[in-house]
Amino acid sequence: MYKLIRPILFKLSPETIHHLIIYLLKVVGYIPGMKSLLSQIFSYKDPSLEREVLGLKFPNPIGLAAGFDKNAEVYKELGSLGFGFVEIGTVTPKGQPGNPKPRIFRLPEDQAIVNRMGFNNLGVSSAVNNLRNKGKIIVGGNLGKNTLTSNENAAADYLKIFRQMYEYVDYFVINVSCPNVVSLGDLQQKESLTAILDGLFDFRRGQNQYRPILLKISPDLTLNQVDDIIAILRETPLDGIVATNTTTSREGLNTPDTDVSAIGNGGLSGKPLTERSLEMIKYIHQKTNGSYPIIGVGGIMTPQDAKNMLDAGASLVQVYSGFIYEGPSLVKKICKFLKNNSN
Repeated sequence: MYKLIRPILFKLSPETIHHLIIYLLKVVGYIPGMKSLLSQIFSYKDPSLEREVLGLKFPNPIGLAAGFDKNAEVYKELGSLGFGFVEIGTVTPKGQPGNPKPRIFRLPEDQAIVNRMGFNNLGVSSAVNNLRNKGKIIVGGNLGKNTLTSNENAAADYLKIFRQMYEYVDYFVINVSCPNVVSLGDLQQKESLTAILDGLFDFRRGQNQYRPILLKISPDLTLNQVDDIIAILRETPLDGIVATNTTTSREGLNTPDTDVSAIGNGGLSGKPLTERSLEMIKYIHQKTNGSYPIIGVGGIMTPQDAKNMLDAGASLVQVYSGFIYEGPSLVKKICKFLKNNSN
């Protein structure tokens, strides 16, 4: 069904469609019984799909990556589409408009998306208000700094969001790898990253509840840089890795170079990222002897892609571009595939 209407949807701009879907999901949330109906249509439940990771019990290992529900507006409705968990954000301390439009582009020939959104969101206070009656769904909070905050002052931004959201989400992801915020990737360097994480660890030690903290890394890191991240993982109370964010690479695309050049800068997601994300997960899993949870994300377009990620060492996986190209039935298809092809 979705494949039939997708050509019509794709005639509209990606950001227009995104706002339309958010609006429709909100409407669904107001109609009695609709979330239950969606769950009956799109969810697939089986005890074999359950995962206990990070001290949390996930109904299935398929999550929605950050970037879709930036302001925690429709995570419950998204849960009705079968997701085992939803990651909201990226959230910044203050609301900000992000980069100038147009800032998101489809590459249908590659089943890919290029975005340079720039952490557009309404700020942490808005997200917290929307999370107050979260219910049972597992929600992760993806945190970033405000664009106008210098890297020298970034740690204060991350700590502010962390403190305000602490009692409202189940785990945190520290986003220092998005290519759409100027110089943000520099925060992946060991000294800068340690300064950010130390403040979060100190605050967490004083709380009654333990919230896992994961780090989202770029697929463009060298193996030496990944080794530095693994060293931080071993030396600190960091709980795991999210691999990977979007890439700045444009290698091997089917889309004509002129069209790619016209789009300009931004992070690429979708099918071209599949192999690189898989390689990163395998490398981290092997180097750490599988001793740390990894959330695999990047280029999961098919049920087989999801299984490959899990087989490579991911504890959980997330989709985004696959959800856009394949539609809301993708999660159910993945869950059925995993059930029928369990090792």
